[in-house]
Formats: sequence, structure tokens, C-alpha cells
Amino acid sequence: MSITIDHVLLPAHDNEASARFFAEIMGLEYVGPDRHFAPVRVSDTFNIAFITAPPVPSHLGFHISEADFVGILSRLQAAGVPYGNDPREPTNMRTDHPFGGHGLFFIDPNGHLFEVMTNRRPE
Repeated sequence: MSITIDHVLLPAHDNEASARFFAEIMGLEYVGPDRHFAPVRVSDTFNIAFITAPPVPSHLGFHISEADFVGILSRLQAAGVPYGNDPREPTNMRTDHPFGGHGLFFIDPNGHLFEVMTNRRPE
């Protein structure tokens, strides 16, 4: 069996502001709303769609390249967004990830915890 996640829906105080924040930090493009959703294409097969609704904090983790990590870290620093290497301490400003390599967690304005890491979870 082959299963691929097509999209994840994340509730947000303001779906378009949330989509713009996520796209900016991750180095992606937000092209505008689609009906009552604010989708951001993460890859050829995956979208995150924000919807205006009371937020329920979620955690999404992304495996990325070293080059993408450097870009994301730079954008977080430029925006003054705190980050950290531990989900219990997402503001400790460290980037050494528990799985090795580089990684960090950051919290968006809705309380969603995003994780980016250059190494995958060990099998």
C-alpha cells in the first residue's frame, strides 16, 4: 500500500496572515485564498491549508536540506521569531537537533509548533 498525505488543515485566527507567515519563514509562496482556505504548497504532493477558526495547536515536522535549514534559520532571525532545539524549550535559540544534524522548533502566532530537521528520526 502507498499512502501520501495530500493536505493538512490548520485552524488559525486569520488564515491569510498565517499562510503568509508560514510561507515567508519556510521560503515558500502564498498565492492567495482558495474559497475559505489559505493554502500553501509545500511540495508537489502536499499542501498546508489554513482556515479561520479557533486555533488548536498542532505539531508538524519537516525533513529539509542543510541549505533550506540555513534559509529558514536566517528568516526566523530576521523576523525576530524565537526558536529552539527542544519542543519543551522552543525558545532556547539552539539548533543542535536530538536526531543529529541541525534542527529547530518555532511557534507560529496561532500556537502551532513547526519543526525543521536535516536528519530523519532513527528507525
